Amino acid sequence: MPKVNVKLFATLRNFMPDGAHNGEVSIEAPEDHSVASILTSLNVPLEKCHLVVVNGVFIPPPERASTRLNEGDTLAVWP
Repeated sequence: MPKVNVKLFATLRNFMPDGAHNGEVSIEAPEDHSVASILTSLNVPLEKCHLVVVNGVFIPPPERASTRLNEGDTLAVWP
């Protein structure tokens, strides 16, 4: 499974799993993962995700269910 970095900011930090440090955690993503499925697995309400960025590139809401992450990618989310 690929390992990806997840950074949640502001009020979304409340959804970070154990082991997170300063709103950041490295997780193993299942093979069929997407940006939306990773956020859902962390119990982050998708409607609260305003700005979603992968490696510095904005992911618009219609593309979040189909955008896949690769080993070492960073997913950053702001409310």
